[in-house]
Amino acid sequence: MKFSDIPAHETAKERIRAMVDADRIPHALLLEGPTGIGKFALARATAQYIHCENRRNGDSCGECPSCLQHASFNHIDTHFVFPIAKKKSGSPSFCDDFIEEWRNFLTDNPYMDFQQWMTYLDSPKTQPLIYVDESDALIHKLSFTTHSSKYKIALLWLPERLHPSAANKLLKQIEEPFGDTLFIMVSNNSKEILPTIYSRVQRIELKRLSDEVIAQQLTSGYAIDQADAMAMAHLAEGDMIRAKNLLNQSSENHHFLQLFMALMRLAYQRHVKELKEWAVNIAALNRETELRFLEYCMRLIRENFIMNLHIPTLNYMTKEEAAFGANFSRFINERNVLKITEELNNAAIDIAGNGNAKIVLFDMAVRMIILLKA
Repeated sequence: MKFSDIPAHETAKERIRAMVDADRIPHALLLEGPTGIGKFALARATAQYIHCENRRNGDSCGECPSCLQHASFNHIDTHFVFPIAKKKSGSPSFCDDFIEEWRNFLTDNPYMDFQQWMTYLDSPKTQPLIYVDESDALIHKLSFTTHSSKYKIALLWLPERLHPSAANKLLKQIEEPFGDTLFIMVSNNSKEILPTIYSRVQRIELKRLSDEVIAQQLTSGYAIDQADAMAMAHLAEGDMIRAKNLLNQSSENHHFLQLFMALMRLAYQRHVKELKEWAVNIAALNRETELRFLEYCMRLIRENFIMNLHIPTLNYMTKEEAAFGANFSRFINERNVLKITEELNNAAIDIAGNGNAKIVLFDMAVRMIILLKA
């Protein structure tokens, strides 16, 4: 992983380069920030840059033996530490037991989707942790001299998931590391890191990705329309993992749009009988899908209100949504936008509280008849 492979975070890259080039690397470095922004990719790029034998133009070469070993996750002086699930047998569990799953995960998930990692571990319910046995094993590995580099590097993903006994075991090593040892940690929630560890690391805070960066990644990697990519990027709120999940949900969103258009057309035409059938069809979905649909409806109401204000730079709709909004948005105005949103939100609350979906949705649909005429 090279710095050039990672979008954005240019200030952090410059700071890291300066540290490495001056050989003033902190013995414990923490990259912290929200999920889905490429923090662990930057940690990997940092380790590769430190070990690279032929750095050039502020990046690792990608061609020397060290870089090639990093590319295959096999560099002898790089050690990975990550949350794992304990074996059912009760015997000690180590990261090395899951190294193949880890390599596949890194290859397939450069933005480190934790839910996906639980799937790789075949542990959808158990919360993975870093256990004390792993701390003992890491300290043992770090006690040996380096093999091919100046520094041994421990890449630790999610230190907030260190079991308290494991965190306390590592604390002394972080306070007084071997002279040739570096820790590079990556956290999604640094507030949960053991305070005594957090206070002993040098921290670099990374910000969320911009909508433009996420949209560019979507258009180049998935060949989707620029307008659709910007709409998804806006909804993702700087999280590339969420953006990819939204992309996977595009077929569901298309279905939701059809249901939303049917609701608004039937309500405008005052077709009460058809609205009752519409409510029955929605109620046939499971509760989670019904709630996602109502959330989708609230978003489209907001977007159509903005469209009616004629401020296109603030609109984030797909081409299909915008095509419907071109005629529909004039019915969403300052007199009814809050009331319509309130009705949708109340319906979501009632359904989440085990209300009868048929009754709740039909009542909400009938109220739309009045609100659309406001």
